Amino acid sequence: EFPFEETPDQEKATQEIKADMEAPHPMDRLLCGDVGYGKTEVAMRAAFKAVMDGKQVAMLVPTTILAEQHYETFTQRFKNHPVNIEVLSRFKTRKEQQEILDRLTKGDVDIVIGTHRLLSKDVKFQDLGLVIIDEEHRFGVRQKDKMKKLKKGVDVLYLSATPIPRTLHLALSGIRQMSIMETPPQGRKPVKTYISRWSPSILKRAVLREVLRGGRVFVVQPRVEGLEKLAETVKRLVPQARVAMAHGQMKERELEEVMYHFMKGKIDVLVSTPIVESGLDVPMANTLVVKEAHQLGLSQLYQLRGRVGRDREMGYAYFLIPGREALTADGERRLQALREFAQLGSGLKLALRDMEIRGVGNLLGTQQWGHVSQVGFTLYCQMLEETVQKLQGKEVKHEKEPQLELAQEALLPPEYVGNEKVKISLYKRIAQAQEEDELVVLESEVRDRFGPLPPSARRLFALARIKLLVKDLGGEKLIKSPKGLFLYLTPSTPLTWNILSPLAKKGFIKLQGEYPLRLMVDSQDLEALEKLLKEMRESVSFEQTIKEEGVKV
Repeated sequence: EFPFEETPDQEKATQEIKADMEAPHPMDRLLCGDVGYGKTEVAMRAAFKAVMDGKQVAMLVPTTILAEQHYETFTQRFKNHPVNIEVLSRFKTRKEQQEILDRLTKGDVDIVIGTHRLLSKDVKFQDLGLVIIDEEHRFGVRQKDKMKKLKKGVDVLYLSATPIPRTLHLALSGIRQMSIMETPPQGRKPVKTYISRWSPSILKRAVLREVLRGGRVFVVQPRVEGLEKLAETVKRLVPQARVAMAHGQMKERELEEVMYHFMKGKIDVLVSTPIVESGLDVPMANTLVVKEAHQLGLSQLYQLRGRVGRDREMGYAYFLIPGREALTADGERRLQALREFAQLGSGLKLALRDMEIRGVGNLLGTQQWGHVSQVGFTLYCQMLEETVQKLQGKEVKHEKEPQLELAQEALLPPEYVGNEKVKISLYKRIAQAQEEDELVVLESEVRDRFGPLPPSARRLFALARIKLLVKDLGGEKLIKSPKGLFLYLTPSTPLTWNILSPLAKKGFIKLQGEYPLRLMVDSQDLEALEKLLKEMRESVSFEQTIKEEGVKV
C-alpha cells in the first residue's frame, strides 16, 4: 500500500520502533530524519501497530494547519482499514469538538491528531498507548508540563528534522533512544541556498522565475508587522502572480482557506510569517524567499527551507538580510551553517552545529536551554542516578555541577572533527569527566586521532579542567560580568579565611564581604585562571593535611 519505495532507513527505524513497543518498558525514542524523508510514514506504521494492539494513539503537532494535513495523510493511508481517525483543533466547532471528546473517552476514536488542544483537561482517553510528538520544541513551557502527564506510562515517539540541542543531547547520550533516517527519497535534489543583502530585484527575479515555470513561492518574514506591505511589493514587482497572505492573527477559517488554495494551486505566492515552517506539504512550491533571515533560529530557517524542493524540481532558498552590519556573530554562523549544509540529509548536522553555536559552556555547565527542569543534562543524569540509589536504599551523596559563564568560544570545529557523531561523543565524554587525569587521557586521544588542537579545542579542554577545579573549591558558578570575574561559593566550600587572606594580600583575589570572590585575572586568559584556581586547591589540600596530622598527634 505504501506508494513509494521504502528506504533502508525507514525499514530500520520501523523495526527499532516495533521492538521498543513490544518491550516491557515504555518507548522513549527520537526519530530524526530530514524534511520529506518519510518520518510521517514510519509514525503511521507505529500508530497502526498500537491500534491493532487495541490501544489509542494521540499525535501532537505545533500548528492547526499541520494537524489538518496529517489528518488527511492518515485518513488516506488507512482508508482500507477499520481505523477511526479524528482531528481536534480550533478549526472544529465547539459542538464538533465535544462529539470527538465523547467518542475518545468511550474508545470509539483510535487515532486523534491535534494541537495543544489535546493537552486540555477535558481530553480523556479510554486506553492511550502511543503519543507521537512532532517538533516538540515548537510547544511552550506550560504545554510541555502538560505533556508530561499525557506521556506517563505510554510509548512516546518524537519526530524532528533538526531536534533542539536538549532533545538531541538526550538522544545521543543514551537517555532517549534514537533512530536516524539519512537516505533521501529517489530523485530528490538538494535545495540551492543563497544568502544575500535584501533587494527588490532579487525578490522579483526569484518569484518571477518560479511563477513562469508553473511553481509556487513562499515569501516569509519573521513578524506580522509589515507583512501587508511586503505582499504589496510582491504584487507590484510581479503583477501576473496571484498573491495571498498568511499569519497566526488571521481568523481560523480564513487562514485555512488561504492555505488550502495555496496547496491546490489557486495562489502562486504565499506571503507569510514562519507559521508555514512545520510540515506543510506543497510539492509544487519550489522557491523560498526569507526577508530578515538573521532574526530566525537555525532550526526555523532549516524547516522553512524544507518546505521547498520536495518534488523532483530544483528548489531555491534565498535568505535575505539588511547587511552584514545587522548580523550578530551567532546570526552569521547560523546562516553560514545553512550554506555549508545545503546537501540532502543535513538536518542532524545542523542540529549538532546549533548545539555548538548556542555554546559548549552550556554543555559543561548546568544550563540546558531552559528545560530538563532547568538543571542541565549532566545534573539531570546525576539526579536520576541519585533517585535510583534512593530506591535501592543506598546512601546518596549530593554534588552539584558548577556553572561557567566566561563568554569563550570553546568547541571542536568542523574542519578539525568532521564526523558529527564522533564529535558529540567527545563532547559527552568531556562533560562527564570527573578527574583531571580523564581529561588528560582524552585530550591525548583527540590529538592522536585528529592532530594538534586548534585554539577553540584547547579552550574547550581548559574550560573542562576549570570546571573541575571550581567544583573542588565548592564553587557554585564562575561568571564574567562587566565588573570582573566572580566565583560564587556554596556554604560547604573548603576555602577558609586562612586560605583566602594570603591570596587577597598578594592581589590574586578581592574579598567583597563574604561572597562572591572577585578573581583578579583576565577571564580571557584561561591559563592564568587555571593557575590561580590550582593554587587555591593546593592551599586547601595543604590545610587539610595539617588538620589531619594535628588530629593524629
